[in-house]
Amino acid sequence: MADERFEDHLRHPRGQGEVAQGAHCGVAGGAACGDLVRIAIRVEGDRVAEASFAASGCGAASAAASAAIGLVSGAPVLEAAKIGTGDVAAELGGLSAGKIHAAELAADALARALGGAVAASAQLEEAPGRILIAMSGGVDSAVAAHLCADRAEEAPVAVTLELWRDEQNDAEGSCCSASAVQRARSLAHSLGLAHLTLDLREAFRAGVVEPWIAGHAAGKTPNPCVRCNGAVRLDAMLDLATRLGAAELATGHYARVGNDGLLRAAADPAKDQSYMLAALAPRSVARMLFPLGEMTKPEVRQVAAHAGLSVAQTPDSQDLCFLAGTASGAFLAKHGGIEDRPGLIIGLDGDELGSHNGAHGFTVGQRRGLEIGGVAEPLYVAATDAVANTVTVGTRDQLHRSEVALTDVKLYRPSDTVDQARLRSHAPALACRLNGEVLELTKPAWAPAPGQTAVLLSGDRVVGCATIA
Repeated sequence: MADERFEDHLRHPRGQGEVAQGAHCGVAGGAACGDLVRIAIRVEGDRVAEASFAASGCGAASAAASAAIGLVSGAPVLEAAKIGTGDVAAELGGLSAGKIHAAELAADALARALGGAVAASAQLEEAPGRILIAMSGGVDSAVAAHLCADRAEEAPVAVTLELWRDEQNDAEGSCCSASAVQRARSLAHSLGLAHLTLDLREAFRAGVVEPWIAGHAAGKTPNPCVRCNGAVRLDAMLDLATRLGAAELATGHYARVGNDGLLRAAADPAKDQSYMLAALAPRSVARMLFPLGEMTKPEVRQVAAHAGLSVAQTPDSQDLCFLAGTASGAFLAKHGGIEDRPGLIIGLDGDELGSHNGAHGFTVGQRRGLEIGGVAEPLYVAATDAVANTVTVGTRDQLHRSEVALTDVKLYRPSDTVDQARLRSHAPALACRLNGEVLELTKPAWAPAPGQTAVLLSGDRVVGCATIA
């Protein structure tokens, strides 16, 4: 009977005790729900060598944690990664609606612990055709996983990243929220896939959020997504793929890989994400699969609906994942200590035209928020000076540039192969030549913003990237 199995785990908990040395911990729950589950996992080779737990709160939390330990102990890594809420509940003989939350906590803690342990210590033999698929909980990655599962020689392994968590704003609108991670795991398990959660919050803060804050403090407009893909997120998943014996990593990005191993624009220009992937080194690109690269968004949603995926109509994320609806100014104040500071708005001729509440809140090309009256033509931000706390404005015509200075130029092919550049995520490519650290444009570009990424192209192939100075 269900009660007997539940009571057995309460009276004779499996693996309750101290965390083993070298183990990786996963935690779920806390003050908000009153229950807390901590699970520790140590992996050797391709198996879970040791597992333990600690739990507080209701008895169901302890029973569920014990059940999770019983399921995972000694299991092969890829079998352990298939354990979800339903498996924990079944091990207890089934749980009522009032107690299923305990199984959810145990499954969450287990997934986080297992992901960390696998990323640190697992070593699976390479399996021909094994693919690691990145799943965010949205429709694009779900369809990519579905397509890979249909085509692969063996079932892919799924991974979801935890990138940011604000205890006062759980970022439920983001691609890395707690509910998104749970949704991704549920989707993966429904497709019969092993699923791992990889906690990159510290690396994300250090490598993405802090440089973004520092850039704004310096009066620039950094692109965190390019940095994230090129220096934090995808390389971490490729490292995980190596540990799992997977030669390739698949994602739901709209991009392609050319026969020459270079990143190419997607077939659908409206959805192309090659700009966001431009900082990814060619050695990494060579291991990437983009199942959606030849598809349009309506086609993707149609595949999702036909496959019965629950996320078929999930709306696209429209914001930076760590903002998740929070205004950038409020985020900068809270996490960067950058407070409003009144300053002057001046024209290109030096005339004082108005005031603002902080130069860090403006970017080149911006019009909204200037609130300048009595001018013959609309004015746009032409430059910001973080030290002097001034915002310089000009007319639209005055913001065109025929030359764009660059810093941090990275080239994957010789500079003379560069014949186009994109200066914004969804802006059209502009004909140009690269002369050292200067882009010489055939036609002037409007309002190139310091701190943004310049993606260097040869045709539709990404041959380098740089930062606009």
